[in-house]
Amino acid sequence: MLGGFDKPFNQAPSLHIALLVIIWDHWRQRLGGAVLPLWHGWCFLIGASVLTTWQHHFIDIPTGALLGLFALWLFPAKGALPFAGFRPSADAKARRLALCYSLGAALALTGVAVGAHFSAVALVLLWPALALAVVAFAYAGAGAKVFQKTADSLVSLASRILLWPYRLSAKVNAWAWTRKLPTVVAIADDVFLGRFPAAAEANAFGTVVDLAAELERPDGATGRWVSFGMLDLLPSPANMLDQAVAAIEPARRQGTVLVCCALGFQRSATVVAEWLVATGRSHTPAQARKTLVASGRPVHLQVELDGPA
Repeated sequence: MLGGFDKPFNQAPSLHIALLVIIWDHWRQRLGGAVLPLWHGWCFLIGASVLTTWQHHFIDIPTGALLGLFALWLFPAKGALPFAGFRPSADAKARRLALCYSLGAALALTGVAVGAHFSAVALVLLWPALALAVVAFAYAGAGAKVFQKTADSLVSLASRILLWPYRLSAKVNAWAWTRKLPTVVAIADDVFLGRFPAAAEANAFGTVVDLAAELERPDGATGRWVSFGMLDLLPSPANMLDQAVAAIEPARRQGTVLVCCALGFQRSATVVAEWLVATGRSHTPAQARKTLVASGRPVHLQVELDGPA
């Protein structure tokens, strides 16, 4: 009788695993003490049990987990819904980037469709396909909130796992562009500019002002973090830019400050340039630009700061 409704085309993703992930995440945030590891172990056994009934193949488990994580990302317990307030972007560059990431997702899905005829392992490509689709959604108009990053630079578990392929590529890209450059450069009065730091690098500063929406605070970072999530390669919202600039002076009074984004070329450079002008350390926008250029780090400002020298 079991075989009558458990058809072979109803296996991947396993809905049992998807539901298990959702329930596991709900209770892991509410249990503590000795009960929590017991809960983890019990859920692991439930997940493994789908293989013991000969109803599923192994690939059904990770694809089911991916579906569960997508549901948790789509309807987070805290913070804004990823699709709330969505408006198609009017920015031509944002639309081009959304198209590029959409094509990447489509390419990965093509790999799934073709590869699945030869091996179920090809279903693993669903992971980067979904991650790229989420990033495309961000550039299409949803904005930085799709990364589900908090003000202290932490991200939700669903975002951490779901977008891991994209975050990994972002880290590799940052390493490729900055490997021959100093990690950070001093700008003025204990304010530094740099790429997204590792934990040991971040701990050398009193405060990290983090502008990279796509990256999360590294494990082991113990200092103070202030996050203003901005999408890469696009002009940041004026109100968020103002907030990031305003955060530097209070942070500087408590110690050294690192202002960073993924590469330290654009988002962070723009905020530091605005800070130099706002505090009178540079009398003109052109002087602020020259100060950053003199640091030896490439500068690609998001806003036009050219003015009379």
